[in-house]
Amino acid sequence: MQNFDTKQFTEQFESMFFGPARAYAALSVDYTEKLVNAQLDAGKAYTDTGLAQLRSLMNVKDAEGLRTYMEGQQKVAKDLTERLKGDTEKVVSLQKDFVQQSQKLTEDNVKQATDTATKAAK
Repeated sequence: MQNFDTKQFTEQFESMFFGPARAYAALSVDYTEKLVNAQLDAGKAYTDTGLAQLRSLMNVKDAEGLRTYMEGQQKVAKDLTERLKGDTEKVVSLQKDFVQQSQKLTEDNVKQATDTATKAAK
């Protein structure tokens, strides 16, 4: 009768299933944290800009004030467009990084699983 080596079984199960699952979960949590922080920063910036514009509008008292306010809107629109472009680039960069790290993790796990299977077959 052959003895069943639970230690070897546990190590193989860890290296083939639990280890990769934990690594992918950690990568996913890191990505989610970065994405949420980027969204919170963007939301705060857009909210601050909107509130500042409302305050400026409330200070309009005459036609000259309205003209000045309207001229300022062009700069605000330009600034918001630049901010949106930067925020979009940031999210795209985060997504690219996540995909690259996921692919590397997958490649490493496939290699490790292949090595483990080869050792077990011997």
